Amino acid sequence: MNRRPQPGDDTLTEAGLPASGRGRVLVIGCGALAREILAVLEANRLDHVDLTCLPAILHNRPGRIAGAVRAAVERHRARYESIHLAYADCGTGGALAALCRELGIDMISGPHCYSFLEGNAAFAARAEDEFDAFYLTDFLARQFDAFVWRPLGLDRHPELRDSYFGNYRRLIHLAQSDDPALDARARDCATRLGLEYERRRTGYGDLESALTRWGATAGQANGGHG
Repeated sequence: MNRRPQPGDDTLTEAGLPASGRGRVLVIGCGALAREILAVLEANRLDHVDLTCLPAILHNRPGRIAGAVRAAVERHRARYESIHLAYADCGTGGALAALCRELGIDMISGPHCYSFLEGNAAFAARAEDEFDAFYLTDFLARQFDAFVWRPLGLDRHPELRDSYFGNYRRLIHLAQSDDPALDARARDCATRLGLEYERRRTGYGDLESALTRWGATAGQANGGHG
């Protein structure tokens, strides 16, 4: 199996990731999940599954996500045997679920990536105890300035920090990997926000089970993964 190239986070934030056109099955994902999706596909030898990602920065404008997904499906549908969506609701207010029903494609269940990366059942079980928690994934720990600090204007007006985060108590790093340097960055994010720091190793959670299910179903239908 040829190792898939790892795209840079800055590119994923603004431009996303184009499909290679080599696979039979297409996953349309968020750029914030590209590294994790590629890692799962490689670990499970899902060579026949291709990935394209929409720009991660769409999460700052969730009203635009459904339209971008529709355009991606229309652009790629003729090329692939099946298409799946590696998003949860992600702030779209049910628009993605409605679109998937209309287009006849599957998506990941859950309210957002924090939930499905931990596992939707586990995340829901903790919800009452973590109403005052601010979450980071590995991607958001790396791209904290692009997604949190600058969009909220804290680079220009740091005095606004407590107005935004005064009701939070903890920053919880939902870690997909074991990376001391990344852990240090996440801890620094907590310090900058004035929050307690907690790290929780999640791995890929329900994202992995969804990807392997989609890949295995396609592989069985086509006589294996080769």
